[in-house]
Amino acid sequence: MTRNTLLMIGVLMWALVPAGKARAADSCLTCHSALEGDFAKPAKLIEGDVHYQAGLVCADCHGGDPKDNSMSAMSPAKGFRGAPRKAQIPEFCGRCHSNPTYMRHYNPGLRTDQLSEYLTSVHGKRLKQGDTKVAACVDCHSVHNIQAVTDPRAPVYPANVANTCAKCHANAEYMKGYKIPTNQFALYEKSVHAAALAGGDTSAPTCTTCHGNHGATPPGVSSVANVCGTCHAFNEQLFDNSPHKAAFAAMGLPGCVQCHSNHEILKPTDALVGVGPKAICITCHSKGDPGYAGAAKIAGDIAKLQTFYLHANQILGTAERSGMEVSAARVELSSAHSDLLKARVTVHTFDPAQVQKITGEGVQIAQKSYQEGVAALHERDVRRKGLGLSLTFIVLVILGLIFKIRQMEAKKPPASPGSAERS
Repeated sequence: MTRNTLLMIGVLMWALVPAGKARAADSCLTCHSALEGDFAKPAKLIEGDVHYQAGLVCADCHGGDPKDNSMSAMSPAKGFRGAPRKAQIPEFCGRCHSNPTYMRHYNPGLRTDQLSEYLTSVHGKRLKQGDTKVAACVDCHSVHNIQAVTDPRAPVYPANVANTCAKCHANAEYMKGYKIPTNQFALYEKSVHAAALAGGDTSAPTCTTCHGNHGATPPGVSSVANVCGTCHAFNEQLFDNSPHKAAFAAMGLPGCVQCHSNHEILKPTDALVGVGPKAICITCHSKGDPGYAGAAKIAGDIAKLQTFYLHANQILGTAERSGMEVSAARVELSSAHSDLLKARVTVHTFDPAQVQKITGEGVQIAQKSYQEGVAALHERDVRRKGLGLSLTFIVLVILGLIFKIRQMEAKKPPASPGSAERS
C-alpha cells in the first residue's frame, strides 16, 4: 500500500468522525415540544439555558427516564421528581449548587454556599415560615432559560439587578402587608450610583451590593457605615474618628445615611456643607452652637480655595490662548485642585482645623499660579508693545525712504532737447 493511499484513507476516516458529541434522544423535549401553552415553554427555553449548554438535561433536575418514550418515563420508580413546590426550590437547586465536588466538574470557581446564605436571608427565613410570596432561586435567576451572571441578558447581571428586585419591591399591591416602602427603585434611579451603572460601570453599587444577594438582609443602623465603607473606605475612616460617630450612635442615627440618604444618593456638592439653604448641617445644628460655627468655617474655607483656584485657572487659560508658555504653572495649579478634592473628603472629620490646613496649602499654590499667570500676561503685553514699536519704526523707515527717493527724483535735471537727436 503506497504512502498516498494511506494518506487518503486517513483523510476519509477523519471526515467520518463527528464534529461534536451529538445529544442523545430526550423524550422530555420530544414530548413537551409537541404540547402547547405552559407545557411547551421548557422545551422552547432550554436551548439558551446555561445548564443545558453545559450538557445537563431535564432528567438531571426533574428525574425520570429521558430514553423512555412512554408515560412511564415520569414514574417515581424512575426517580421522577417533577416541578418542585415553592418551598422546595432552594433545596431543589441546592442539591447540586451546594455540592463542591459536583460543581467542580462544571465551574470550579462558583461559590457553593448560596443555599446556606439564602437560609440566613429575610427571604429564606420567611419562606421557611410558609410565606411563598418571597423570592426564591427561580424568581431572580429565571427557570429553564437561566443565563450566567456574566451574561448581559441575565436578570442578575449587575445592570439588571435593580429591575429584577423591583419586580416585587416596587409593586405596592404585591408588597402590601410587609410594611416596607415600595419607592426604593424610583429613588435609586435618581441616584449617582444608578447613573454610573447606566453609563456602563458595572462595579457601581446596585441592590445586592448593599443588601447582599443570596443572604439578602437590610443593613441595620449600626452597620450602614460598614456597608458604605466597603467602597468608600477612606471616608469611613475619617467618619469613625470624628465626633459625629459617637453622637450618631447615641441618638440611633444611621451614619452615612443621615447626610447622604440610602437609595436616592445624589452627587454631593459644596452646597451640602455649611449653613446655606441647601446645607445638611443645619438640619441638626442651629445658630449659636459650636457645630453651626464649625460648619460655616469649613464651608467658607472650601469656597475660598474654590474661588482662588478658579481665578488662577482662568488667568492661565487666558495666557495659554495668548500663546504664552505656562505649563509649569498648570502643573502647580493641579496640586491646588487636588487639595480642593482632599478638603471635600476631609469634611467627614467635621474638624474645621483639618480642613483649613488643606485649603490653606491649596490657596497658597493657587495664589502663586495666579501670579505666574499675571506675569505671563504682562510679558505678553510687553512683547506686543515691543512688536508695535518695531512695526512703527519699520513703517517710518519705509516712508522715509519713499520720501527720499521722491526728493531725489524731483532734483534730477531734465534731459536737453538735442540729446535725443544726437543719440
